[in-house]
Amino acid sequence: MKGIILAGGAGTRLHPMTLASSKQLLPVYDKPMIYYPLTTLMLAGIREFLLISTPQDLPAFRRVLGDGRKWGISIKYAVQERPEGIAHAYLIAEEFLGGEASALILGDNIFYGSGLAEKMTSARARPSGASLFAYQVHDPERYGVVEFEPTGRARSIVEKASGPPLSDWAVTGLYFYDARAADFARMLKPSARGELEITDLNRLYLELGELHVQQLGRGYAWLDAGTPESLLDAASFIQTLESRQRFKIACPEEIAFNMGWIDRLHLESLARAIPNTAYGKYLAWIASEARHPGLEEQRAIA
Repeated sequence: MKGIILAGGAGTRLHPMTLASSKQLLPVYDKPMIYYPLTTLMLAGIREFLLISTPQDLPAFRRVLGDGRKWGISIKYAVQERPEGIAHAYLIAEEFLGGEASALILGDNIFYGSGLAEKMTSARARPSGASLFAYQVHDPERYGVVEFEPTGRARSIVEKASGPPLSDWAVTGLYFYDARAADFARMLKPSARGELEITDLNRLYLELGELHVQQLGRGYAWLDAGTPESLLDAASFIQTLESRQRFKIACPEEIAFNMGWIDRLHLESLARAIPNTAYGKYLAWIASEARHPGLEEQRAIA
């Protein structure tokens, strides 16, 4: 399975902060925003990524992420010239996917919760169909929402309905699709706003009876850091968690190490590359802890 990170758009809701920078490169507490969706897919065991962004922002993403080799992964890049919808990412990524299944995540979405990796692994293990994640919100009119049958199966998906929402379960920006996603995306017609809507792609799977929706209930956090208020909320949330525990959230070096994609010596070299920083000292501590026998390697990091 391969991963797609969609990090385009002009970030107009965050102006003037985004006049000179992609919103996905703005800091969320102590890390660039893009680290959070990247590490979410890393926790799903994905090692090959395509990051899609604007022509002007791609060079900055390359500087921040590189080719991924330092984390034992591969990152490639592609351009989306203008906003043409989330589903349009599958037309851009078709060659990269090469007929494989995929996971798509939006570059401004942050997920946290114990057991998230297991839920993603379950979605990844499905041989066919699509898997979405829904989150209960107090302002469902801002999102696409999923309506459920009494049995828990998805009944309908509506994109930002003009009338009262049918449900308060929002569809989050994390999607798992089988190898047909690019073919299905090619069948879509642009919406009234001229975009290929991800809701329409999901409806195709729903009509086939192959759409699976997992609910993220109590104990999970989903943050869409696309406004000044939500960006501040996200930073405060991460700061609170990291100040109350010893571990960092969304640390790609640590996840790569725990996954066995890099070894302790390589982790130590990454720590030495940024000495006298809190982040570098954290990496050095993780590497030193690994020297102790009996340390549990797989931690709940999201």
